[in-house]
Amino acid sequence: MSKLLITDLDLKGKKVLVRVDFNVPMKDGVITNDNRIVQALPTIKYVLNNGGKAILFSHLGRVKTEEDKAKASLAPVAKRLEELLGQKVEFVPMTRGKELEDKINALKEGEVLMFENTRFEDINGKKESGNDPELGAYWASLGDVFVNDAFGTAHRAHASNVGISSHIKEAAAGFLMEKELRFIGDAVDNPVHPFVAILGGAKVSDKIGVIDNLLRKADKVIIGGGMAFTFYKAKGYEIGTSLCEEDKVDLARELLEKAKDKLVLPVDNVVADKFDNEAFHKVVNSNEIPSDMMGVDCGPKTLELFKEILKGAKTVVWNGPVGVFEMPNFAKGTKALCEMLANLEGATTIVGGGDSASAAINMGFESKFTHISTGGGASMEYLEGKVLPGVAAINDK
Repeated sequence: MSKLLITDLDLKGKKVLVRVDFNVPMKDGVITNDNRIVQALPTIKYVLNNGGKAILFSHLGRVKTEEDKAKASLAPVAKRLEELLGQKVEFVPMTRGKELEDKINALKEGEVLMFENTRFEDINGKKESGNDPELGAYWASLGDVFVNDAFGTAHRAHASNVGISSHIKEAAAGFLMEKELRFIGDAVDNPVHPFVAILGGAKVSDKIGVIDNLLRKADKVIIGGGMAFTFYKAKGYEIGTSLCEEDKVDLARELLEKAKDKLVLPVDNVVADKFDNEAFHKVVNSNEIPSDMMGVDCGPKTLELFKEILKGAKTVVWNGPVGVFEMPNFAKGTKALCEMLANLEGATTIVGGGDSASAAINMGFESKFTHISTGGGASMEYLEGKVLPGVAAINDK
């Protein structure tokens, strides 16, 4: 990789600014999934083991009002990090000021400090998310070197990634960032063939660029989930009350014509009479959806088709569930796909963040994939072939 890496830096005695992605799900102040904290541990431990003074910071949720602020403190995250690291994490409940500066300056080698949610700076104007130059310069002044390990925010130019990089001499990628760029980047730019891409989720509009880019790179692109119905409509099928983006039907038709047999749609579907886990449901062929029913999952013949296409695949990228996986009765397709990919021998299997990552983790297949991305929007834009501002801002070697 041509980017400067954490292993290229001399960290001994340095104040090391580390942008982590601790935007974890929380309910009533309790973390419900600590995966993002766990994924950041190798970078944090490397800083500490190499004599660095770790200064960690992250955003958490969207913060626009004082009410948001009350529910978005990183204090519970610092506490969980302390448990996972097995050492004290000094938490400073502010994003700037003398107290923060004094505590950073008092750090000894191998110690950790974490400051408050970077988005607290957005309360009075978008200073963090708007990449305010003064804020980026201020945060950069708090450290000697910068390590960006937050792939999840790499598709956004914020003060805490691009801003700091612009005002500090050495800006490098952490281990998680490097891993994301290596797996997703290689899958898109240097895949081992046969390369199969599986795209699910609700909307074609969210994935137009990704479909277009992957049609050029992959041997097969499988379309599933809610967006399949827009493609059915483009083929002239009855789709009943299924989800459909009417304004994207012409585009779906163009993609079908352009892709020929490279683009694969489900051949049968589970349909329900309403959007409810307990709804009456049955399996029908994809061109025989009743006018008063909606598609909620892919059917058994489709899963056999997917299995056949995946046989012998060497690179597989999956982004987006292929059914309403939040409802147990309609999660069978997504679960079966998870199992297929988890047991695919000799293949590099990559889950591109978001709902598909949640599905893989919640269904217990986390250790069976080569890589599960921590970045939803970032992995989508990377799969689309876009330059991510947070990555571009890291120094080249």
